Amino acid sequence: QVHLVESGGGSVQPGGSLRLSCVASGTISSSNIMGWYRQVPGKERELVAFITGGGSATLADSVRGRFTILRDNARNTVYLQMNMLKSEDTAVYYCNVPYWGVDYWGQGTQVTVSS
Repeated sequence: QVHLVESGGGSVQPGGSLRLSCVASGTISSSNIMGWYRQVPGKERELVAFITGGGSATLADSVRGRFTILRDNARNTVYLQMNMLKSEDTAVYYCNVPYWGVDYWGQGTQVTVSS
């Protein structure tokens, strides 16, 4: 069982920055992939970024060059640093850990980019 708690969402103007955090607890190890997805009403949840236990990161084309994913294995925490935010980044962001064939999700945190 894996429990995920996100924090760090909020409202920001275009061009601004936010950092999301996700703390994992339960039967998770530093080798687990950890990732971030986002969803807007009426659309499917989409992958934003994920990072392996060894620190290899993959980002969606839409955020590459603006977002960075990092992890602190000692704290079982994954971060999403979001810079140069655009209105189209507005969404609920979810932390994700795939574990033994099950996708675990956090409760989600709202990010709103608006002038």
